[in-house]
Amino acid sequence: MTDLPTMQEDALQRIEGASDAGALEALRIEYLGKQGSISALMKTLGKMSPEERQEQAPKIQSARTAVADAIAARKEAFEAEELERKLASETLDLTLPSPTAPRGSVHPVSQVMDELAEIFADLGFSVATGPEIEDDWHNFTALNMAETHPARAMHDTFYCSAEGANEAPDTAANSAPNTRRMLLRTHTSPVQIRSMKEQGAPIRIIAPGRVYRSDSDATHTPMFHQIEGLVVDKGIHLGHLKWTLETFLKAFFERDDIVLRLRPSYFPFTEPSVEVDVGWEDVNGRKVLGGDGDAPGHGWMELLGSGMVNARVLEFAGLDPDEWQGFAFGVGVDRLAMLKYGMDDLRVFFDGDQRWLDHYGFSPFDQPTLSAGVGAGA
Repeated sequence: MTDLPTMQEDALQRIEGASDAGALEALRIEYLGKQGSISALMKTLGKMSPEERQEQAPKIQSARTAVADAIAARKEAFEAEELERKLASETLDLTLPSPTAPRGSVHPVSQVMDELAEIFADLGFSVATGPEIEDDWHNFTALNMAETHPARAMHDTFYCSAEGANEAPDTAANSAPNTRRMLLRTHTSPVQIRSMKEQGAPIRIIAPGRVYRSDSDATHTPMFHQIEGLVVDKGIHLGHLKWTLETFLKAFFERDDIVLRLRPSYFPFTEPSVEVDVGWEDVNGRKVLGGDGDAPGHGWMELLGSGMVNARVLEFAGLDPDEWQGFAFGVGVDRLAMLKYGMDDLRVFFDGDQRWLDHYGFSPFDQPTLSAGVGAGA
């Protein structure tokens, strides 16, 4: 015991002079291991008298703690030196490009749908939806299309079955037949009928969604997207229709020089009916909407159909045509996307080609807003 202070001092000096982690570990075993010199002293405490144990135990424990703390501090110093050595010798070139992670994008059709909803919401329109598998009555009859109307032909329409067992609803104008055929809707106009019957008037809605027709070429596909608008109120006239379409198209194409030309036309569900032409100009061989179509180097492009809601349609929807008037319009969402973002083939919209989506897709973080411009994310 008389050599304990000398043993402690010698241990501390040897620990401080250890050359590496291996030498330090050997010293730990020598002093603190099971057979170590300080561990041996700890074992002698059991053979001492209580008086001796009370005197010697704190001294042995103090020496043991001092040696253990010195070893821990020296080990930490070795680890810090090793880290510094690695940092000095190992480098990581942060200028190398990181691997490209897969990134999704918003399809142009979805983007345009959002843009249209934003524009019409600002004009006070709400969004209405309806079933894509529609019945004959809502898709044709309630829209003033007789049984022999061409739009009912099998080559124009996808019928789900020849006859259904469901009963169509009665109307103020007449009663629908007891059976009805089911089909994939050919337009979103049935949503207008359902909304008028459910909500009554006044009403101001847009009806976006998928529609189906048996047609396929560069500008037509069997399934495409359409948005229709409906306003029914008291005192509505063609002037309101023209202003609404003009305001909508200026906001959508982000040009103030959009010029419209309304041409008389025929649709069974509107009377009078008008085709809406938009002036365009040739820019590097591409037709860009804007300007007067009668000006040199300009022309007119048919863009959408519209008109005042036919009185019979109002009656089918349960509204009094002597009290209420309204207008309706419809346009292809896919075509609007093609015109605004420079696409020339509608079929590629549905191919799922990742390269096309990478080029024409939109970031999900760029949401269309009127304040920033609905096409700001393009």
